[in-house]
Amino acid sequence: MPWYTFEPSWEPFRDLDQLRREMDRLWEQAIGPERYRRRVGVFPLLNISEDKENFYVRAELAGVHPEDIEITLEDCKLRVRGERKIPTEEKVVGYHRREREAGSFRRVIRLPERLDAAKVEAAFKNGILTVTLAKPEEVKPKQITVKCV
Repeated sequence: MPWYTFEPSWEPFRDLDQLRREMDRLWEQAIGPERYRRRVGVFPLLNISEDKENFYVRAELAGVHPEDIEITLEDCKLRVRGERKIPTEEKVVGYHRREREAGSFRRVIRLPERLDAAKVEAAFKNGILTVTLAKPEEVKPKQITVKCV
């Protein structure tokens, strides 16, 4: 029988998570629950990719209505604005965990080159916004034919 067992009392991830939750609770008490939730806000996740013809920006916008999304393109900057609205509870409930947030969001994506603004398209399907940005002809890769002389 061992006379001594080591049980670590310090678990860094558990302790950090507990500290974060305590800080969230203190902030919420200090500035009020409604203002605190607005401060946290909505931050949609993005994927940006490209192929020979286009750039693609895909944003995860579950729970956002397409009519609440505004997209602008100016000086190689794509701006996506919108608002996620979550219906309020009809009665007072106590949350055990609340990760879905409501509110306005804004993402600005700087693109590496000028784009053909006339060929920008946006589609929304299953909570994913896809913006397709056509590259201008002068920056698209060109295949050069070798001539026999």
